[in-house]
Amino acid sequence: MKVKPAQLEPGCLVIKDVMGKTNRPIIPKNTIIQPVHIKVLKKFKIQTVEISNRRSDGAHFVVEAHCEEEGTATSKANSQQVVQSSFQDQYLEAVQSYKTWFTSWQGGVPIDMKAIRRVMVPLLERVVDSKREVFNLHHFTSSQEYIYHHSVAMGLLSGYLAAKMGYNYGEWIQIGLAGLLADTGMAKMDKHITGKEGPLTEGDFDKIKTHPTYSYKQVQKIPSLSNQAKIAVLQHHERLDGTGYPLGIQTKIHPFSQIIAVSDMYHAMTSERKYRRKQSPYKVLEEIIHEQFGRYDHKVIGLLVKEMTHYSTGTKIRLSDNQDAEVIFVEKTHPTRPLVKLEENGKILSLKEHRGLHIEEVYE
Repeated sequence: MKVKPAQLEPGCLVIKDVMGKTNRPIIPKNTIIQPVHIKVLKKFKIQTVEISNRRSDGAHFVVEAHCEEEGTATSKANSQQVVQSSFQDQYLEAVQSYKTWFTSWQGGVPIDMKAIRRVMVPLLERVVDSKREVFNLHHFTSSQEYIYHHSVAMGLLSGYLAAKMGYNYGEWIQIGLAGLLADTGMAKMDKHITGKEGPLTEGDFDKIKTHPTYSYKQVQKIPSLSNQAKIAVLQHHERLDGTGYPLGIQTKIHPFSQIIAVSDMYHAMTSERKYRRKQSPYKVLEEIIHEQFGRYDHKVIGLLVKEMTHYSTGTKIRLSDNQDAEVIFVEKTHPTRPLVKLEENGKILSLKEHRGLHIEEVYE
């Protein structure tokens, strides 16, 4: 929906580039609005901004009834737009649902699998048919709501990768649900750890290492979740080199768990955290390729890289310095660093030779 800058509030999600008098957007799409953005929009005298009807935490955004600065008055009833739910809105609704479930688990309420399937199965079906939406989920993750976004995104990424790997419908649905449920044990952690502003201490991390065991205990008696999915929940932090937890095993690691493990790592590294800014997805891919092989299933990592770099000549991209460009050649040996042409001046850059630049986003 379109709103005036004075009607925006922190947490609103921009779904279309806000353009000024130059070719670069003043505020790129998928930005979570902060007070500084509202000031910028007013300074540039932007009339309207297109935003999601849900905030980054999944709650509905309702335009305030009166806006004196813009000289308009709009009732809440009239401001709510009835539109077909977008993938983004459906995802944010799932985040809001997960937040409700997580709070109930903290209070000792058992997992309501029927409610979870009602929300997640349609979303999993939708994400598998999507093109790039699943790889943009990190844009919507706020540091304050990270734990809820992360679980939903982990489920969607896991289901998507599993489907692309050739698993049948029943299997990739189970993998997606296992991905969502993998961190349910975090509800049993002390709130001072889960809500901590800075990096975890060694003692905190030792406690966090127990969460897969708690997650497994919570899903163990759910009849609609397969035994393979339950094992994946328990093993999603195990690593092929034996450096994982809670058991530190190297063998008998279920392949389902490796799909969740890669999805977990990718989303965590690309998302905004309380103690760390989000990173470029393609920078993260390079780190995964160079530093994480041997710890994760190479087939899962290979698929993630393939799906993320599935762009062709002419694909529009945005670089990490906020410049728009066009892909003109892709080397198979360096899929994250193609040859690109800058939109502003037509200059040709080989990202292979400009290590400080990364692809930030791919436009369809």
